[in-house]
Amino acid sequence: MSIEIISKARRSLLFVPGLRPDMFLKALGQPADIVCIDLEDAVALPRKDESRNLTMDLFSRSYDTQSEKMVRINPITTRHGLSDLDALFDLECPPDALMLPKIKSANEIRILDELLSTENTRQLNFCVIIETNSALEQAIDIARSCSRVTSLILGGVDMSADLRCKRDWQSMLYTRSRLVHAAASAGIDLLDVPYLDLKDAGGLERETAASSDLGFTGRAAVHPNHLSIINQIFTPSQDEIERARRVCKAFENSDTGLVVVDDELIELPVVRSMYRVLSIAKMIESR
Repeated sequence: MSIEIISKARRSLLFVPGLRPDMFLKALGQPADIVCIDLEDAVALPRKDESRNLTMDLFSRSYDTQSEKMVRINPITTRHGLSDLDALFDLECPPDALMLPKIKSANEIRILDELLSTENTRQLNFCVIIETNSALEQAIDIARSCSRVTSLILGGVDMSADLRCKRDWQSMLYTRSRLVHAAASAGIDLLDVPYLDLKDAGGLERETAASSDLGFTGRAAVHPNHLSIINQIFTPSQDEIERARRVCKAFENSDTGLVVVDDELIELPVVRSMYRVLSIAKMIESR
């Protein structure tokens, strides 16, 4: 049986603006699994070059942190996006991953995979924003396009505009379901769009729980106050961990692909999901 190996926990992603390097340093001390510097939506066009220079200066040194360090570059079809990519080649300590906006096809990812093949860029992972009709149509191909794609993230604002629908959770259910299918097919993580009402903790909790139930593995945030709720929802409970241990132990002691645990017949797909629970729990415990 093929067991999905989880190398990182990606429950929460905290965005910080590219013009505020001080916020990046503070964010590394927050309980975010990923800290992402935003050079795209968070920066006005006249200040793109300034934000790039400030951001790239941050990667002249390494950081003692377990948070995954990510940079959201500008679209690769724009001058600023190409300049962002060019700046990566000279970095002494590159980020762990790039967030890629406005992607429309898997071929764009494959081209980037070939382009970023130098010694200090070949280890960069990709988090792809699905925010266009074209990307949604090709979501599975994008998710499987190369081994560097470790996560997808829903771009709710642009996606809802493209689909001509409202931005609320229920109106975007079709889109979310398509992305769950794509991410699960590729065995990668899937992050939901940030919850923008910073004072509505109840709404954040309800909506994030619904995303988790649907199959999302994490959620982005624009404020650190949201991290505790997000992390709690995407962390396996102790009961879930104990059940996963029982299922995995029973499977390992079985000569068939079927086991019975707690009077329930368990088949291979469920066993795989139980190994994933244990892997995520182990990653979180080691932080």
